[in-house]
Amino acid sequence: MTPANLSAMWREIAPSLGNHLWQSTLFAVAAGLLTLILRKNHARARYWLWMAASVKFLIPFSLLVDIGGLLSWSRNYATVKAPLYFAIEQVSQPFPQSAAAAISPSTSLLASASLLHLLPGVLATAWLCGFAAVLFTWCVRWRRVSAARREAAPLLEGREVRALRRLESIAGMRTPIEIVLSGTSLEPGIFGVARPVLMWPEGISEHLEDAHLEAILAHEVWHVRRRDNLAAAIHMVVEALFWFHPLVWWLGARLVEERERACDEEVVELGSERRVYAESILKVCEFCVGSPLACVSGVTGSDLKKRMVYIMTEHLARKLNFAKKLLLSTAGVLALALPLVFGVLNAPQIRAQEQPQNLAAIVPDVQVSIKPSELSTQTYAGSGVHLLKMMYSPTGFRAANASLETIMQEAYGVQASQIANAPEWIKTAAYDVDIEAGNKANDAGREESPEQRRARGQRVLQELLADRFHLQVHQESREIPSYALVVAEDGSKLQPAKTADSAPSGVNGPERRFMGASMRMKFDGSQAVGMEAHNISASDLASQLSRQLGSVVVDKTGLGGNYDFKLNWTSDAGQKPDAPASEASTASLLTALQEQLGLKLEPQKAPMEVLVIDHVERPTEN
Repeated sequence: MTPANLSAMWREIAPSLGNHLWQSTLFAVAAGLLTLILRKNHARARYWLWMAASVKFLIPFSLLVDIGGLLSWSRNYATVKAPLYFAIEQVSQPFPQSAAAAISPSTSLLASASLLHLLPGVLATAWLCGFAAVLFTWCVRWRRVSAARREAAPLLEGREVRALRRLESIAGMRTPIEIVLSGTSLEPGIFGVARPVLMWPEGISEHLEDAHLEAILAHEVWHVRRRDNLAAAIHMVVEALFWFHPLVWWLGARLVEERERACDEEVVELGSERRVYAESILKVCEFCVGSPLACVSGVTGSDLKKRMVYIMTEHLARKLNFAKKLLLSTAGVLALALPLVFGVLNAPQIRAQEQPQNLAAIVPDVQVSIKPSELSTQTYAGSGVHLLKMMYSPTGFRAANASLETIMQEAYGVQASQIANAPEWIKTAAYDVDIEAGNKANDAGREESPEQRRARGQRVLQELLADRFHLQVHQESREIPSYALVVAEDGSKLQPAKTADSAPSGVNGPERRFMGASMRMKFDGSQAVGMEAHNISASDLASQLSRQLGSVVVDKTGLGGNYDFKLNWTSDAGQKPDAPASEASTASLLTALQEQLGLKLEPQKAPMEVLVIDHVERPTEN
């Protein structure tokens, strides 16, 4: 797998994995709080709480939400207000996953760092090494126990078999447990999940009286009755997958501790004398070694000192009263029901994020018009450069004489050099686009910040491209030449923006406006020789420089706020109208940038996110 593919996969997986890990951790903490409430009750209740916390690592809440979406009995739930959905989504997902095709300048900035670009591969390698190490360790131990099982001889009669059959009858087990004599020093233990076998160490019976023998066998019978090997195997899968999470290993220790206590309680309740039962465990410890695997249930697991104290303490464990049963039932129902109900109520919104939508699903009462531009033949002094106007507003978006390539740059926050596999017509065909929101969207938009309105506007443009141009894209990471916009040694000369309504005027050229900001280009014949900006951020300046130079410019100035400025440079008269800036024009721009604005461009070649077009069509009729 190439680094680019790993990087793309990481961007898809990382937010979901982050959400799943913190949700599972929080679930385990909640289970731990419940075990504290039940600390004086039977161990089996606490055991199943820890088991639920373990299984949660294998079941993301997002899966339950998706199931809830499938259970939705009506597609008319779109009347559920989107703000409620997004509020809950933000709380449940502190690591938000960006739209599949959305690329922002900040994303390109992160991707431009070589070490960060290698991070997905390093993390994947580290996880794989840990996963393999855990599996290898368990395989070695399993082969050891499996070899002992193959060499063991069936035990068909004797006091061990008679006692085992009697205890099976008392426990209500219909299928008898096979017992085999093992020549190893492993403690008595249950081997296997589907067909459990009791491995009995040869010679141990000679050191045990009948009461000791029955107590140990009763302990193993309850391991089979409770299916402890299956539960332990499930948690071993969790440990292998999430070996890097300390809580997972701590959960494993709690599971072993509570399962042994649960079996101890069952053995004592069957009538075994506490002192005799404690002696039987100590005798096994004296002549045998413990099981090397959690999924081979023995009799000597957990902290022996604590177990001895627990066994010898009378009336320590109490049955659950009605209040605690109600508490556990309510917690279990809420843990399952909340994600399912959330999925049912928000099925339309969930589907909206999984596939392209009609624009009306995002912006209520939206009116959209897109048609070939009547200005497409108008150029600057016959240069072939299209007149272009593009503007955001609180109520919508307008673009005049804009190519599809230009609209894509605005929608996805990329530059022309970051759009790959593009047919020629998306650069030459010009369109007039008018998106006007209804009153409902306008009311909601008044409460949004300019950044939120612009982000919503970009999402609307993305849906416009998918809906009307049938645009399908995917991301790749490629090495492309670029520039880093940094502050020069003498410091920035940018002046903070004045009032938001004092836009520049009197300059002939393409105009871009967005939320009180504007930028106009000045041309000398067919070539740009200057720009005048009002209320523009450093990142917006970097975007405009990208268009001028034909290469990506990444804002690394660290400058916040917005600025007013004028920038003038000279052009190369021999340059073609539709070509990127020539070396002479670029050199003039770089000099002017440093002398007039106190900024400079540093060439670099680094991994950048590229938008690859998979499919695109000319727009459909209005």
